[in-house]
Amino acid sequence: MILIPAIDLKNNKCVRLEEGKEEKSTIYNENPLEQAKFFEKQGCKKIHIVDLDAAFGRPKINMDTILKIRKNTNIPIELGGGIRSEDDVSFWIKKGIDFLIMGSFAMKEKLLVSDIIKKHKDKIYIALDILKDKIMIKGWVENSNLTVKNVISFYNDSFIKGFVITDISRDGMLSGLDFKLINKYVCETNKNVIVGGGLSNYEDLYNLIKIKNKNLEGVILGKSFYTGNIEIKKATKLIDKNAQN
Repeated sequence: MILIPAIDLKNNKCVRLEEGKEEKSTIYNENPLEQAKFFEKQGCKKIHIVDLDAAFGRPKINMDTILKIRKNTNIPIELGGGIRSEDDVSFWIKKGIDFLIMGSFAMKEKLLVSDIIKKHKDKIYIALDILKDKIMIKGWVENSNLTVKNVISFYNDSFIKGFVITDISRDGMLSGLDFKLINKYVCETNKNVIVGGGLSNYEDLYNLIKIKNKNLEGVILGKSFYTGNIEIKKATKLIDKNAQN
């Protein structure tokens, strides 16, 4: 399991939302490239970038910033937010983005997305953005009317890289991970799983490590880093130490 720090972009600034709500936005760094370089220097193995403006239907606002991060760092990037067509997928992969995360598109156009996945094997994650057992789409403001179990079942035998499971009610709230939810869905799939939403302290991290499920690829580090609750090097040492036990 690895630690995956997040850069959420809004108006070309690094921000964090609370429960995914656009109006509850706090700026943490006005220079996202500087933030990405910091994560790379800290030895992180991947960065989780979300284009919030694109997720809320405003594409291209953060495009140059994302491309600048890609051009000036060597760290693998997984990018989500507003990827809603085959052209979007082709564009970002051609620009060197390592992995893409699809939410709304993967819920609404499952057959088309299945064909895209075949062309880009092990490049696509499916976002399971969960609010009270419902999968939310379009910037987490619309109910997809799909169940988590059905979506996992549909994509489980495809060539996706894995699933990104986010507990919306806990995202940006520092309220702790929902281990019942994590255990439930990690066991539903044979694909990699990245979890997000609620990581608050080292105890959370330790309890996540104890799950010891081979499918658990990583955890997204967001507000708990930006508020100083978790230091990357200390957290990485905790993960590495317990991985050997």
